[in-house]
Amino acid sequence: MASTAAPVAALVTGASRGIGLALAQRLTAQGPVIGTCRRAPPAAEGIRWAEAEMTSPASIAALADQLEGAPLERLICNAGIYPDKGQSLEGGYPPEMWADSFAVNVTAAFLTVQALLPNLRAAQAPRIALISSQMASHTRAPGGSYIYRASKAAVLNLGRNLATDLRGDGIAVGIYHPGWVRTDMGGSAAEISVDEAANGLAARVEELSLATTGAFLTWDRREHAF
Repeated sequence: MASTAAPVAALVTGASRGIGLALAQRLTAQGPVIGTCRRAPPAAEGIRWAEAEMTSPASIAALADQLEGAPLERLICNAGIYPDKGQSLEGGYPPEMWADSFAVNVTAAFLTVQALLPNLRAAQAPRIALISSQMASHTRAPGGSYIYRASKAAVLNLGRNLATDLRGDGIAVGIYHPGWVRTDMGGSAAEISVDEAANGLAARVEELSLATTGAFLTWDRREHAF
């Protein structure tokens, strides 16, 4: 039986700050938005907060309860960490850092899609946006940041395969490089502001369709090499 609940415009993971928060704020123009966070942040107009720990499968599965069966029009898998910046090849990159990074950057994205598939299938023209990075591309290999690069390459691969499997459900999947952004992760020397990244990503999500599913694009609509 189809749900009679009003659609949720978007659910954005990792939405308490930075790109995630700015993107969630912009998507409120499309309707109610749910943002995930580890601890509830201050109120933001149009955003309902859901506390979720991205390393906990049970916490991710519980996100479906937040929707109460409502159709979900846009799922933005934005949550991510970059703990290996500056690690040395000799003695750095400990195994637990690999495990934590893949749990948040990759496994959590897949589990979130999996948990919310019924809600996405109930929506009209549903879309999934996976935030990867240009550092996922084999064309950019300057060395270093092995864990982050590998995890974002996995997100890219995940998105490509989801696009194939979900096409029959009418669910479009986009994979995006948000730009080198001036955030805690990107640093003060980065190229673009949070607002520029969020504006670009919001536009990319609105353009996403089955005609472009599986594409790897930059925040400003350039096709990125895989």
